[in-house]
Amino acid sequence: MRLARHIALILSFAAPAAAEDFSLSWPVDCTLGETCFIQHYVDDDPTSGASDYTCGSATYDSHKGTDIRLRSRAEMAAGVRVLAAADGVVLGLRDGMEDAILTRETEAKIEGKDCGNGVVIRHAGGWDTQYCHMKRGSITVTKGERVTAGTPLGEIGLSGRTQFPHLHISLRKDGAQVDPFDPDGQITCGAPSQTTLWDRDIPYSAGGILAAGFAPLVPSFDAIKAGTADEAPARDAPAFVLWAYAFGGQSGDIMRLSITGPEGELIRHDAVLDKDQAQFFRATGKKRRAPQWPAGDYEGRASLLRGGQIIAQTQIRADLR
Repeated sequence: MRLARHIALILSFAAPAAAEDFSLSWPVDCTLGETCFIQHYVDDDPTSGASDYTCGSATYDSHKGTDIRLRSRAEMAAGVRVLAAADGVVLGLRDGMEDAILTRETEAKIEGKDCGNGVVIRHAGGWDTQYCHMKRGSITVTKGERVTAGTPLGEIGLSGRTQFPHLHISLRKDGAQVDPFDPDGQITCGAPSQTTLWDRDIPYSAGGILAAGFAPLVPSFDAIKAGTADEAPARDAPAFVLWAYAFGGQSGDIMRLSITGPEGELIRHDAVLDKDQAQFFRATGKKRRAPQWPAGDYEGRASLLRGGQIIAQTQIRADLR
């Protein structure tokens, strides 16, 4: 199905949404591409397959919203506000569900409550927005309350069916799902719609690097997801390690990692992904052979490559004295 869609096939599988004067403002108090990232889009494929509005793979089967994620649980704990995307009235809400990564053991607890803690807002013209996975105890609005675009609703959390802290925002018109990135429902592979419901330009994200850091040993994945793994090695550390945390990985992607110190390049490593991974980390490093690491400035670079092209990169520095 996906191959067919990539050869100029035009599909229409949703009633066109008349945008008229309706638009959405950015619903999270964050900087896109720096402190938050879009990891998943609406699944615009009506079959058992999955593809986003560009016919890309940044979605999964039957996903009905846009996922705006944070870099770590530490940032979630610090508090990142969820904002109303348009003027309206609070139609309903839920609070009190635990913020916890979903496991097979806890799945029964959320049955019928996949959204977790959340808010639904009714807008003029038959539009509704729904905000899911919010932090327990953070919701600040009440049912029936009138809000304007930008009104704080609560904070991003980890409630409901989720593996990472994020806001899932979904949009409906007269009860029917609408993709705000392609509201007319006409999918033209290779030439996505230039008309969206967002009040600003939002670049497409096919994957990205969430964070990178140094450490004296390869950290655990849980420490990286928690936001506690970045630790510049001391001069007598047993190893000098660079790690990078990313999302949207595809089989064949390369995570290129390098460390440069005061005496030149310390190490360079290309890690090839052998399967698609929604979120992942890779690390490289070098064991200490001398009594101490040389004093001075160290730079770490992480690049995510796909098809030989860099789709995301970051760099970090540390000063060893």
